[in-house]
Amino acid sequence: MTLQLPPIIMTYFQAANTFDNHLLFTCFTEDALLYDEKKIFYGPSEIEKHMIEASNKLAVQAKILHFVEHDEQIIVTATITGNFAGSPLNLDYHFSLEQEKISKLTIVPSTSEE
Repeated sequence: MTLQLPPIIMTYFQAANTFDNHLLFTCFTEDALLYDEKKIFYGPSEIEKHMIEASNKLAVQAKILHFVEHDEQIIVTATITGNFAGSPLNLDYHFSLEQEKISKLTIVPSTSEE
């Protein structure tokens, strides 16, 4: 049996890659946490604002390489490209889900060998 990414994670990457801020906002629970760039963002509004500033300005695009489930998290490794130093870069996205939405997302440099 092939493991499939939950639809909300696919929606997250679709929204991020198309800069659809409203769709991105709907991916998160009301009390969601985002850990990115060594900062914490709380709730959909803060997360959306950070993603707009970080992704849209730098024209960031993510391509999913692979994913695994580990300790009740789904860890997606993706290559991001854009107008930033170090592009392309592999990142690990650690998703925790609650009621089919993202309740916690931690984005860190990938430890994967790919």
